[in-house]
Amino acid sequence: MPMSQKSRKRYTAEFKAQAVELLEAGRPVPELAEELCISSNLLYAWRRAAERAQVGSEGPRAVGERDEADDLRAMRRELARLRQENDILKEAAVILGTKPRPNSEP
Repeated sequence: MPMSQKSRKRYTAEFKAQAVELLEAGRPVPELAEELCISSNLLYAWRRAAERAQVGSEGPRAVGERDEADDLRAMRRELARLRQENDILKEAAVILGTKPRPNSEP
């Protein structure tokens, strides 16, 4: 790596979460940034990212955990896909000259 390029320092998710918690507790951004030896802009970015992660849920989610809105969206997509497949099968039955089975749909 040439001397003119600096390597970026990586921070753990736990460090970022703790910094955001301190901000939410009322610590001023410039003061906290100086204490943690990071830029104020970085703290603001972490806070924005944490706020985006919490939108639509009661709080931060664990890895792999989904909220009800996500489940509902997934189920609606699956329902639309299944209805489309069903319509295709009905059309194929008409083309092939077979009668589609009666179903429970109104």
